[in-house]
Amino acid sequence: MTIRFSTRVAVSCSVACAVGVLALAPDPAVARAGTDPGAAGPPASPPPSLYRSGTQVLPLAGAPALPQVSALSWVVADARTGEVLAGHDAHRPLPPASTLKTLFALTVLPVLPGGVEHTVTEAELTGIGDGSSRVGVAEGRTYRVADLWRGVFLNSGNDAVHVLASLNGGWRATAAQMQARAHALGALDTRVVSPDGYDAPGQVSSAYDLAVFGRAGLRNPDFARYCATVRASFPAGGWAYDIQNTNRLLTGADGVAPYPGLIGVKNGYTSNAGSTLVAAARRGGRTLVVTVMNPQAGGSRAVYEEARSLLDWGFAAAGRVTAVGSLVPARTAAAVASPPAPATAQAGPAAPPPRPTAPGGTGWPEAAVIAGAAGAGAGAVALALRLLGGRATRG
Repeated sequence: MTIRFSTRVAVSCSVACAVGVLALAPDPAVARAGTDPGAAGPPASPPPSLYRSGTQVLPLAGAPALPQVSALSWVVADARTGEVLAGHDAHRPLPPASTLKTLFALTVLPVLPGGVEHTVTEAELTGIGDGSSRVGVAEGRTYRVADLWRGVFLNSGNDAVHVLASLNGGWRATAAQMQARAHALGALDTRVVSPDGYDAPGQVSSAYDLAVFGRAGLRNPDFARYCATVRASFPAGGWAYDIQNTNRLLTGADGVAPYPGLIGVKNGYTSNAGSTLVAAARRGGRTLVVTVMNPQAGGSRAVYEEARSLLDWGFAAAGRVTAVGSLVPARTAAAVASPPAPATAQAGPAAPPPRPTAPGGTGWPEAAVIAGAAGAGAGAVALALRLLGGRATRG
């Protein structure tokens, strides 16, 4: 069975949805209506801890000392609660390399069943960046979607990403969906340009956002299974060859000792991003997620060894540090808190609160924006179906 999606339809729907959101979102000028330009505003509150530069940690009695880490940015968080135990320049925008594939998987996995088969076309393999990692997807060959996902998670195959993105409606549509997914998760530092993580102007994420993606991925059984797979067979027509996960903390390859209890998630490297890693491990009923971005010393193994030291510290620090933030979006945390915990300068929310409507303003509440976007999207789908008129192939 070969899946055929109309790129024009997907893009049209995405654009229409975006238009719906923009049309219903409050105009900043309108939101400011009714305020006195000459009146003094409220005093500025200090930024939440994780938005400050430098290392953020609140040790209690008996807390272990943080290890020496050369990475430009890193985060240690509890995967179950979302509490951030420590971080360094956690919201610093940096190129993510292939760790951005965590967001790609979060976005596309739910809509592409693993058992579906697809025959790859030449067009689906065009535009892959020079020097990209590949798993060996070939034009004219038929693969199960599950094979392609193993190519993404184990070999970090950009060729597999291109095919899956094509099945999902196209490269641009997938990037737009990933951007929306990041914002829905409260990951506001991420800008998606190339869904495979290949270096592209303006494409950034942060240690905080990557930790959000890793935590969310572990809650998806398919994601968790793929990212923990050490070895698999990849089809090549009438035969198959072995592929191995490039996450050395998982496999113990190339002189890096495997980390006890490691359960994934994803590593990456480009010349612009340096080495990046999202790693998760389970010990004693506790699961930690650690992100490390661009170590400045220690060579090619540094990203793994620095993640190892941060995982060790995180498990040893259990109950001995106060959280400095949370991977849970502020709006979600507020909805479940009873009563809401007061924010403090040292342990404020990890993400900025939703933009308020100024006094006297007429901004729409968030629910209205979402409803408007949904309505616009539904209208776009209906219009697209009418325009198709039986056309099932990509235009």
